[in-house]
Amino acid sequence: MHDRLFAHQNALGWEHLPGHAKAAGLDVRTFEECLKSGKHEARIRRNIAAGVEAGVRGTPTFFVGLTDPNDTKIKALEVIRGAQPYAQFKQAIDKLLAAGNK
Repeated sequence: MHDRLFAHQNALGWEHLPGHAKAAGLDVRTFEECLKSGKHEARIRRNIAAGVEAGVRGTPTFFVGLTDPNDTKIKALEVIRGAQPYAQFKQAIDKLLAAGNK
């Protein structure tokens, strides 16, 4: 379904979704029931709000950071926005690794 939606970005309205579901091989009736029920809406809205709070402005967004052995949270030290080449990720990771050795 992801690939289908990505390939048809100009047809993402509610009226188009059942057709995408059918093309992706999903059970359209079950898909429509789930969609209409809104049972996942609150979770989706919470996830969007968390992303906005963290600084996500679009996809993809990557956070490169460090973990604290005394905490479960990750401290993001760099944000990489958009589809970037491998070299950009390598540079960000190498920078963190070098800072950790000081």
